[in-house]
Amino acid sequence: MNQFPPRLDSPVAFAMARTMLEGFNRHYRLFRQVSAAAKQRFERADWAGQQAAQRERIAFYDQRVDEATERLQNELDAGNQPMEIWQQAKLHYIGLLTNHHQPELAETFFNSVTTKILRREHFNNEFLFVRPALSTEYIENEEPAAKPTFRVYYPHTHEALHACLRRAIENFQLALPFEDLDRDVGQVLAAVRLRFGNDVRLRANFQIQMLDSLFYRNKGAYAVGKVING
Repeated sequence: MNQFPPRLDSPVAFAMARTMLEGFNRHYRLFRQVSAAAKQRFERADWAGQQAAQRERIAFYDQRVDEATERLQNELDAGNQPMEIWQQAKLHYIGLLTNHHQPELAETFFNSVTTKILRREHFNNEFLFVRPALSTEYIENEEPAAKPTFRVYYPHTHEALHACLRRAIENFQLALPFEDLDRDVGQVLAAVRLRFGNDVRLRANFQIQMLDSLFYRNKGAYAVGKVING
Protein backbone atom coordinates (compact mmCIF):
# COMPACT_ATOMS: atom_id res chain seq x y z
CA MET A 1 0.00 0.00 0.00
CA ASN A 2 1.39 3.40 -0.97
CA GLN A 3 2.29 5.65 1.93
CA PHE A 4 1.83 8.98 0.19
CA PRO A 5 3.39 11.73 2.31
CA PRO A 6 0.74 14.11 3.67
CA ARG A 7 2.95 17.13 3.04
CA LEU A 8 5.87 18.09 0.81
CA ASP A 9 7.52 20.33 3.35
CA SER A 10 11.10 19.10 3.56
CA PRO A 11 13.76 21.44 2.15
CA VAL A 12 16.19 18.51 2.29
CA ALA A 13 13.94 16.41 0.04
CA PHE A 14 13.63 19.25 -2.46
CA ALA A 15 17.40 19.79 -2.41
CA MET A 16 17.93 16.07 -3.07
CA ALA A 17 15.59 16.17 -6.06
CA ARG A 18 17.19 19.32 -7.44
CA THR A 19 20.71 17.90 -7.03
CA MET A 20 19.80 14.72 -8.91
CA LEU A 21 18.25 16.69 -11.76
CA GLU A 22 21.29 18.94 -11.95
CA GLY A 23 23.41 15.80 -12.23
CA PHE A 24 21.28 14.46 -15.06
CA ASN A 25 21.25 17.78 -16.91
CA ARG A 26 25.05 17.91 -16.72
CA HIS A 27 25.27 14.36 -18.07
CA TYR A 28 22.90 15.08 -20.96
CA ARG A 29 24.62 18.34 -21.88
CA LEU A 30 28.11 16.79 -21.97
CA PHE A 31 26.84 13.72 -23.81
CA ARG A 32 25.29 15.89 -26.53
CA GLN A 33 28.46 17.96 -26.85
CA VAL A 34 30.55 14.89 -27.53
CA SER A 35 27.94 13.35 -29.81
CA ALA A 36 27.55 16.54 -31.86
CA ALA A 37 31.12 16.23 -33.13
CA ALA A 38 30.58 12.67 -34.42
CA LYS A 39 29.41 13.90 -37.84
CA GLN A 40 32.54 16.01 -38.32
CA ARG A 41 34.80 13.13 -37.22
CA PHE A 42 33.05 10.81 -39.66
CA GLU A 43 33.49 13.28 -42.52
CA ARG A 44 37.20 13.67 -41.69
CA ALA A 45 37.63 9.87 -41.41
CA ASP A 46 38.94 10.45 -37.88
CA TRP A 47 38.35 6.85 -36.79
CA ALA A 48 40.67 7.01 -33.78
CA GLY A 49 38.84 10.09 -32.53
CA GLN A 50 35.50 8.41 -33.13
CA GLN A 51 36.47 5.38 -31.06
CA ALA A 52 37.86 7.57 -28.26
CA ALA A 53 34.64 9.58 -28.16
CA GLN A 54 32.61 6.38 -28.08
CA ARG A 55 34.53 5.14 -25.04
CA GLU A 56 34.07 8.53 -23.42
CA ARG A 57 30.31 8.47 -23.99
CA ILE A 58 30.02 5.01 -22.43
CA ALA A 59 31.80 6.22 -19.28
CA PHE A 60 29.79 9.46 -19.07
CA TYR A 61 26.73 7.97 -17.41
CA ASP A 62 28.56 6.21 -14.58
CA GLN A 63 30.68 9.30 -13.98
CA ARG A 64 27.65 11.55 -13.63
CA VAL A 65 25.90 9.04 -11.35
CA ASP A 66 29.00 8.92 -9.14
CA GLU A 67 29.19 12.73 -9.07
CA ALA A 68 25.53 13.11 -8.09
CA THR A 69 25.88 10.39 -5.45
CA GLU A 70 28.90 12.11 -3.93
CA ARG A 71 27.13 15.48 -3.82
CA LEU A 72 24.05 14.00 -2.19
CA GLN A 73 26.10 12.19 0.43
CA ASN A 74 28.46 15.07 1.21
CA GLU A 75 25.97 17.94 1.10
CA LEU A 76 22.73 16.30 2.28
CA ASP A 77 23.74 13.05 4.01
CA ALA A 78 21.25 11.34 1.69
CA GLY A 79 22.10 7.80 2.75
CA ASN A 80 20.99 8.50 6.31
CA GLN A 81 17.76 10.32 5.46
CA PRO A 82 14.52 8.60 6.55
CA MET A 83 12.28 6.98 3.97
CA GLU A 84 9.73 9.79 4.33
CA ILE A 85 12.34 12.18 2.92
CA TRP A 86 13.03 9.86 -0.01
CA GLN A 87 9.32 9.70 -0.77
CA GLN A 88 9.15 13.47 -0.84
CA ALA A 89 12.32 13.68 -2.95
CA LYS A 90 10.75 11.49 -5.63
CA LEU A 91 7.58 13.60 -5.73
CA HIS A 92 9.60 16.81 -5.90
CA TYR A 93 11.59 15.28 -8.76
CA ILE A 94 8.37 14.55 -10.67
CA GLY A 95 7.41 18.18 -10.22
CA LEU A 96 10.78 19.40 -11.51
CA LEU A 97 10.35 17.26 -14.62
CA THR A 98 7.04 18.83 -15.62
CA ASN A 99 8.59 21.01 -18.34
CA HIS A 100 11.67 18.87 -18.94
CA HIS A 101 12.30 17.56 -22.47
CA GLN A 102 13.92 14.28 -21.39
CA PRO A 103 11.82 13.13 -18.41
CA GLU A 104 12.11 9.38 -18.98
CA LEU A 105 15.91 9.51 -19.18
CA ALA A 106 15.94 11.73 -16.11
CA GLU A 107 13.80 9.19 -14.22
CA THR A 108 16.29 6.45 -15.09
CA PHE A 109 19.07 8.66 -13.72
CA PHE A 110 17.09 9.10 -10.49
CA ASN A 111 16.81 5.32 -10.17
CA SER A 112 20.53 4.83 -10.73
CA VAL A 113 21.52 7.36 -8.08
CA THR A 114 18.92 6.12 -5.60
CA THR A 115 19.94 2.48 -5.83
CA LYS A 116 23.61 3.44 -5.49
CA ILE A 117 22.95 5.37 -2.29
CA LEU A 118 20.46 3.06 -0.59
CA ARG A 119 22.47 -0.07 -1.46
CA ARG A 120 19.77 -2.66 -0.84
CA GLU A 121 19.06 -5.94 -2.54
CA HIS A 122 15.34 -5.21 -2.66
CA PHE A 123 14.05 -1.71 -3.19
CA ASN A 124 10.69 -0.29 -2.33
CA ASN A 125 9.08 0.74 -5.62
CA GLU A 126 7.75 3.87 -3.93
CA PHE A 127 11.26 5.29 -4.18
CA LEU A 128 11.91 4.26 -7.79
CA PHE A 129 10.35 4.94 -11.18
CA VAL A 130 8.96 1.59 -12.36
CA ARG A 131 7.06 3.14 -15.27
CA PRO A 132 7.26 6.70 -16.66
CA ALA A 133 5.59 9.25 -14.41
CA LEU A 134 5.33 11.72 -17.30
CA SER A 135 4.32 11.06 -20.88
CA THR A 136 6.74 12.25 -23.57
CA GLU A 137 4.23 11.85 -26.38
CA TYR A 138 3.25 15.52 -26.50
CA ILE A 139 6.47 17.15 -25.33
CA GLU A 140 7.61 19.89 -27.66
CA ASN A 141 11.03 21.48 -27.72
CA GLU A 142 10.56 25.24 -27.46
CA GLU A 143 14.15 26.11 -28.38
CA PRO A 144 14.11 28.19 -31.59
CA ALA A 145 16.99 26.23 -33.16
CA ALA A 146 15.61 22.82 -32.22
CA LYS A 147 15.65 20.26 -35.04
CA PRO A 148 12.83 17.79 -35.61
CA THR A 149 13.29 14.36 -34.07
CA PHE A 150 12.34 12.65 -37.31
CA ARG A 151 11.25 13.47 -40.85
CA VAL A 152 8.32 11.93 -42.69
CA TYR A 153 8.22 11.21 -46.42
CA TYR A 154 5.12 10.27 -48.42
CA PRO A 155 5.94 8.50 -51.71
CA HIS A 156 2.56 7.74 -53.26
CA THR A 157 3.82 5.30 -55.87
CA HIS A 158 6.53 2.69 -56.24
CA GLU A 159 8.15 4.92 -58.84
CA ALA A 160 8.47 7.74 -56.30
CA LEU A 161 10.32 5.60 -53.75
CA HIS A 162 13.73 6.14 -55.30
CA ALA A 163 13.51 9.94 -55.28
CA CYS A 164 12.05 9.86 -51.77
CA LEU A 165 14.89 7.78 -50.33
CA ARG A 166 17.47 9.87 -52.14
CA ARG A 167 16.02 13.03 -50.60
CA ALA A 168 16.02 11.39 -47.15
CA ILE A 169 19.75 10.63 -47.43
CA GLU A 170 20.56 14.08 -48.80
CA ASN A 171 18.78 15.67 -45.84
CA PHE A 172 21.53 14.36 -43.55
CA GLN A 173 23.77 16.93 -45.29
CA LEU A 174 27.02 15.00 -45.20
CA ALA A 175 29.93 17.12 -46.41
CA LEU A 176 31.52 14.32 -48.42
CA PRO A 177 29.85 13.31 -51.69
CA PHE A 178 28.65 9.78 -52.36
CA GLU A 179 30.45 7.81 -55.02
CA ASP A 180 27.10 6.98 -56.62
CA LEU A 181 24.06 7.81 -54.50
CA ASP A 182 21.53 6.64 -57.11
CA ARG A 183 23.24 3.25 -57.22
CA ASP A 184 23.21 2.98 -53.42
CA VAL A 185 19.53 3.93 -53.16
CA GLY A 186 18.76 1.39 -55.85
CA GLN A 187 20.49 -1.31 -53.82
CA VAL A 188 18.40 -0.42 -50.77
CA LEU A 189 15.20 -0.69 -52.80
CA ALA A 190 16.34 -3.99 -54.30
CA ALA A 191 16.86 -5.38 -50.78
CA VAL A 192 13.40 -4.16 -49.73
CA ARG A 193 11.75 -5.78 -52.74
CA LEU A 194 13.64 -9.00 -52.13
CA ARG A 195 12.28 -9.06 -48.59
CA PHE A 196 8.69 -7.99 -49.25
CA GLY A 197 8.14 -8.73 -52.94
CA ASN A 198 7.21 -6.43 -55.83
CA ASP A 199 3.44 -6.58 -55.42
CA VAL A 200 3.02 -4.69 -52.14
CA ARG A 201 0.25 -2.13 -52.54
CA LEU A 202 1.10 1.32 -51.17
CA ARG A 203 -1.88 2.44 -49.13
CA ALA A 204 -3.10 6.03 -48.87
CA ASN A 205 -1.13 6.73 -45.71
CA PHE A 206 2.08 4.99 -46.79
CA GLN A 207 5.00 6.85 -45.22
CA ILE A 208 8.67 6.56 -44.40
CA GLN A 209 9.80 7.99 -41.07
CA MET A 210 13.53 8.68 -40.64
CA LEU A 211 15.30 9.87 -37.51
CA ASP A 212 16.81 13.25 -38.22
CA SER A 213 20.32 12.30 -37.07
CA LEU A 214 22.63 9.55 -38.20
CA PHE A 215 24.05 7.10 -35.69
CA TYR A 216 27.83 6.71 -35.87
CA ARG A 217 29.74 3.64 -34.80
CA ASN A 218 33.35 2.88 -35.72
CA LYS A 219 33.60 3.58 -39.49
CA GLY A 220 29.88 3.42 -40.17
CA ALA A 221 27.00 5.90 -40.19
CA TYR A 222 23.53 4.41 -39.81
CA ALA A 223 20.21 5.89 -40.91
CA VAL A 224 17.35 4.61 -38.75
CA GLY A 225 13.71 4.70 -39.77
CA LYS A 226 10.50 2.79 -40.22
CA VAL A 227 7.83 2.30 -42.86
CA ILE A 228 4.11 2.59 -42.17
CA ASN A 229 1.71 1.21 -44.75
CA GLY A 230 -1.81 1.68 -43.48
